[in-house]
Amino acid sequence: MTIKIPVDMNLSPEWVPALVREGWEVVHWSTVGDPRAPDEDLMSWAAAHGHIVFTHDLDFGAMLALTQAAGPSIVQLRGQRVLPEHILALVAAALRQYEDELTAGALVVVEEGRSRVRVLPLQGNKG
Repeated sequence: MTIKIPVDMNLSPEWVPALVREGWEVVHWSTVGDPRAPDEDLMSWAAAHGHIVFTHDLDFGAMLALTQAAGPSIVQLRGQRVLPEHILALVAAALRQYEDELTAGALVVVEEGRSRVRVLPLQGNKG
């Protein structure tokens, strides 16, 4: 199964060609949804279309925890250097490493030097 990814508004459109070159189907949210839409709209769209949300926004993980939703999966960048030229290799490695979990429903956090995964629905204070 090919991973399909909408890139959130808080990440550069530069991510689209960078991730496409790595082999994934990628769109920037601004090309498929209202750029001013609330995060819930992107989450609903991603769930309805079988996409994994790629974001730098911590609110997505919080929404998953509060709702105990089983999806959509989220790949969340943490840190200040969030352009592809700085962290693409780590993002690509995490997408490949956690592909099965992302397909089933997961929150993957990627930051410089490491990545981690939590299977959905999120429960308790694991970390």
